Amino acid sequence: MENRIKELVIISGKGGTGKTSIVAAFATLADSAVLADCDVDAADLHLVLEPRIIRRETFSGGSRARILPERCTACGKCAEVCRFDAVSCRETGEGQREKAYRIDPIACEGCGVCVWFCPEEAIEFAPAVNGEWFVSETRAGPMVHAKLGVAEENSGKLVSLVREQARETAKTQKRDLVLIDGSPGIGCPVIASITGAALALVVTEPTLSGLHDLERVSDLTGHFRVDTLICINKWDINKDLALKIEAVARQRGLKVAGRVRYDRAITEAQIKRQSIVEYATNGVAADVRQLWATILETLRSPNVTATGTTN
Repeated sequence: MENRIKELVIISGKGGTGKTSIVAAFATLADSAVLADCDVDAADLHLVLEPRIIRRETFSGGSRARILPERCTACGKCAEVCRFDAVSCRETGEGQREKAYRIDPIACEGCGVCVWFCPEEAIEFAPAVNGEWFVSETRAGPMVHAKLGVAEENSGKLVSLVREQARETAKTQKRDLVLIDGSPGIGCPVIASITGAALALVVTEPTLSGLHDLERVSDLTGHFRVDTLICINKWDINKDLALKIEAVARQRGLKVAGRVRYDRAITEAQIKRQSIVEYATNGVAADVRQLWATILETLRSPNVTATGTTN
């Protein structure tokens, strides 16, 4: 029996729009979904869904240089060619002073130029551990998530890995939906979150920055030809601007899938580590349920293509 998998990614042009709160609610409402927290720089879906880790793996997105003191002749070539000022030198010993070179692991960008030019082959270039990724069980189903190390880069690669593992989990467990909590903004992690997805939901808010960033992120989804819906969260804090956002969405050919009102119940639910639809039935919870119904209707449309197929 064929199992067609669709990927729904929820993103926002800026942080703080309530994206993850909506994802947590969708996770609770979904019947057969695998969750993927692709906001690897500041993951927080686990705060609501309380995952139990069943698999843990290290993530290496590149390599990092390290000088081997026993081979180094202190010629200084590495410091000369490093564009990132990652190589430093200090004097050692007493009497006849000697130079010792070292590479700052935080400043090193892993370009490998110093390794190439070192005449003594005195620089080790080994894979660097940049973070971890996990497969967990939650009350809403399986979840793939990750943690990027402090000041580490390559978050786009880690996002791609999380999505890949989520798809594999969906295949193994014969689930038909991967629900992705994407990164905010328009950078590499967002591109890695949306590329090839069946549908994107952009969560915005009725502020000038929310409108501006909605335009930027919808330009991005349009560039990658990802079908896009809009959700206006906390729409009632500025109804005039919410209407303007809806007008801009229509001009861009984008459907507003729903409005979600401002309600302190969201915060109360988070304190209890619950999604809003677990915590309440009316008010904002009803808004989110209606939004999910619209999303499901769109996902079931033959015009929205599956991102993977299993037998």
